[in-house]
Amino acid sequence: MKTRLTLVAALLAAGSTAALAQTQGVSKDEIVLGSIQDLSGPIAGFGKQVRLGMMLRVDEVNEQGGINGRKIKLVVEDSAYDPRRAVLAAQKLVNQDKIFAMVGHIGTAQNMAAMPVQFQKNVINFFPVTAAREMYEPFHKLKYSFAATYYDQMKIAVPKLAKEKGAKKVCAMYQDDEFGLEVKRGAEDGLKAAGMTLAVETSYKRGATDFSSQMQKLASEQCDMVVMGTIIRETIGGIATAKRLGFNPTFIG
Repeated sequence: MKTRLTLVAALLAAGSTAALAQTQGVSKDEIVLGSIQDLSGPIAGFGKQVRLGMMLRVDEVNEQGGINGRKIKLVVEDSAYDPRRAVLAAQKLVNQDKIFAMVGHIGTAQNMAAMPVQFQKNVINFFPVTAAREMYEPFHKLKYSFAATYYDQMKIAVPKLAKEKGAKKVCAMYQDDEFGLEVKRGAEDGLKAAGMTLAVETSYKRGATDFSSQMQKLASEQCDMVVMGTIIRETIGGIATAKRLGFNPTFIG
């Protein structure tokens, strides 16, 4: 998080004083940044930590005099990991709080829903906490991302691990949204290039906590490797459920 806000500082420092004076969210003594986190939903444990990290870095920068004499103001909104709430949060941050940049927005579907709101007002999407291809593609001058995509990670790792483990039946459990689909598509294309297929798949709705039916299906199909398009709680819950069923494939996520 320190790196993210340091890069925002470098971006601002590179602009001329005159140009920045005409930019939304930048005044002669303040820079307003926004962020949308999950503070009350299924990945709140993740979102709360991202928020705390940004707050610490903002305090550090401000104690050192800010950026070119401007103090940073950070405004954080809660999406509860819901794309509809992310849109409302983005509208508030962009139109009411007049942010200069959206920093560290968490979630694939949430970023995809919010970016059109931002881009209408020339608001940067900086280092979102998602590695979906949409954070890069299609190219847009206001998109700044940092991670290898979920698609590329799975396309490379899944066939390699399948070969190492001698897997005969590779299956998948994924979140039924843009995030989970990116993981699944990467796995499918990687396996296809290796002459294999994704044998069985099952999905769950965002926010689910019970994965019994999904794991029972994969166990009954005798999957020996499972691709997990899951976040933190869902990964733990899915694997714990599998263990209770006596189902012990190789998991990758």
